[in-house]
Amino acid sequence: MTHHHLAATPDTVHWGRFWHDLPPVMTVSAGDPVTIQTFSGREEVLPEAGSGMTVDPAHAAILETDLPRVAHLLTGPLAVTGAMPGDLLRVEIEEIRLGADWGYNVVRPAAGTLPGEFPVSSETRTIIPIDRDRGTCRLPWGTELPLAPFFGVMGVAPAPDWGELSSIQPRTFGGNMDLKLLTAGSTLYLPVFAEGALFSCGDGHGCQGDGEVCITALETALTGTFRFEVLKGKGATVARPRAETPDEIISMGFHASLDEALKIALREMIAMVCERAGITETEAYQLCSMAADFAVTQSVNQEKGVHGRMRKDLLR
Repeated sequence: MTHHHLAATPDTVHWGRFWHDLPPVMTVSAGDPVTIQTFSGREEVLPEAGSGMTVDPAHAAILETDLPRVAHLLTGPLAVTGAMPGDLLRVEIEEIRLGADWGYNVVRPAAGTLPGEFPVSSETRTIIPIDRDRGTCRLPWGTELPLAPFFGVMGVAPAPDWGELSSIQPRTFGGNMDLKLLTAGSTLYLPVFAEGALFSCGDGHGCQGDGEVCITALETALTGTFRFEVLKGKGATVARPRAETPDEIISMGFHASLDEALKIALREMIAMVCERAGITETEAYQLCSMAADFAVTQSVNQEKGVHGRMRKDLLR
């Protein structure tokens, strides 16, 4: 078993796209731990010299290149040996480390959950210091927030006939899910559409509320350690991303309508409950009504997200 390290460099990153023909920058065997470095932020959100906050030279080097810029800065893609279309990629998130002593939050006048309702003629950009030792950040008005870092974007390549897609919208292959439950110790399941799966990640969040209502969270650099497993043929029965924590199973639904996103997340949860508990769909529907929690994951990525949570101890 080899522990791989994928640093974020001009040769290993790409801006905001998932694409079947994007060549992998690294290939690993299933079961090998992989530590992946990511950065977030363009020049306009970097802390100024003398602020007491530091910009990693590797981040600056990436920004100095002429890579085409669209949406999020992602590291990858990474190919997993043996992964083929129709399989399911199990992504175990073993560790997430803060990669910077700062983050940022942005309000855009025509974006977010309340577009046009705030008196700003241009972006409001707030640079926020991070105390990595204490795992907190401090907002300009004095509020201190505990951090729970996670990757807003994790995904694999889409099917060939989908072409090149932006990382803005969450899709069946993952992408910009912005699910704050995907912290260290959780597991993500992604259907595979391309040989090697072609996993990319980025959009590091130090903390986020469900909804991510102003369009950004505490955006920051993160380094994560992952372990991948290929579940052969399981992608044929799992059409969308799923997840679990040590205590809960998690369903997801994405749609431009929150009503439809909820319905999708509920249908997914019913299917997961049936698989785990061996009960009928009607019984699972009843159990969801009495014991599952559904929440708005994010309301700002065009395709909105809803996730459901069910305690595992109810499914034994």
